[in-house]
Amino acid sequence: MKYKRIFLLVLDSLGIGESNDAEKYEDKGCNTLGHIIEKADPFIPNLKKIGLLNTLNMNEDNKVEAYYTIAQPNNAGKDSLNGHYEMMGIISNIPFKTFNNGFPIEILDNIENITSRRIIGNKCCNNSNDIINELGEKALNYGSLIVYTSADSDLQVAAHEDVISVSTLYEYCKKIRELTLKEEWCVGRVIARPFTGKPGNFKLSNAERKDYAIKPPKKSVLDLLNESNYNVIGIGKINDIFDKEGINKTIKSSSNAETINKLTDIMDKNFTGLCLANLSDFDSLYGHIRDVEGYAKAIEEFDVNIPIILNKLEMDDLLIITADHGNDPTFKGNNHTRENVPIIIYSRNFLNPKRLPILNTLADIGATIADNFDVDKPEIGNSIINSLE
Repeated sequence: MKYKRIFLLVLDSLGIGESNDAEKYEDKGCNTLGHIIEKADPFIPNLKKIGLLNTLNMNEDNKVEAYYTIAQPNNAGKDSLNGHYEMMGIISNIPFKTFNNGFPIEILDNIENITSRRIIGNKCCNNSNDIINELGEKALNYGSLIVYTSADSDLQVAAHEDVISVSTLYEYCKKIRELTLKEEWCVGRVIARPFTGKPGNFKLSNAERKDYAIKPPKKSVLDLLNESNYNVIGIGKINDIFDKEGINKTIKSSSNAETINKLTDIMDKNFTGLCLANLSDFDSLYGHIRDVEGYAKAIEEFDVNIPIILNKLEMDDLLIITADHGNDPTFKGNNHTRENVPIIIYSRNFLNPKRLPILNTLADIGATIADNFDVDKPEIGNSIINSLE
């Protein structure tokens, strides 16, 4: 074991340019980070020091303080589940469905049949508070279910707790999860969103939110680590993505700032294994609604935290920063974009950090982690642990 603790930080949707197969996804010309820099010019000196900007053109820079390269996606689709699956060594050829124009009438009819409730909403909304305040009074008066999606691969179901109990909403979502396992309707997650309050002051019960995800199709590096009695800590939506599989400590988080706070708290603990965290605001708050300025500001806010994170690393810790897909806020539509992702690798004991060769798959990240902890090699990916000196 070369490193006692590995911290893997996923900057959700921060791609760095079109992948080789971007044309297949109608994403030719996308570049999340590149276009944000071009349009908004964020001030990110700390990320520059560790090589993030070098990943845009893979130029060689002997002044960087971390190893840097890019990885090319291979799994089908351009969603968070497939990106994280590949990262952790799982091949998946299932492109999870998105329904940016609302769900087809067949799904809605089936949901009404299995719940005996009227469906309202049926549209894409990236801010759950907005749709709750828009339709909450109608849901309260008629006992309706508000069904919507966030433009990611999900189907969210909101209900007022005064007319539909939380436990009943959970039962509904379990049935909807089974319904949406059909290939033509296959979404990554069904999400129960209870809310309370009165018209003009409705409030989501975030503590009662419950995600019903699809279980990973095969064992991941997380499972391999867990089975070998290593700590596997998931912060943010990691637990939802892997449907609890392979994770032995879950830490909830509802924002980038909270995730970073939880991460730095964990860095003060003594453990051996992997801590995997996802910064989802980049994607959910800014990428999907095409907010270039907001995305740029979020990157700046993350940059401020880089010195804090680096200073908390022990000599035998390893930090990996990457992304799971792209979501270019200057691009057409509101979908994710098919992009390569940056790989930044930092340790306090590196002697000569530099540019690494381009990785053919995100799975090299998981393979490197598995190799470090001497567990079985995942089905895809090659370790680069011996390239880190």
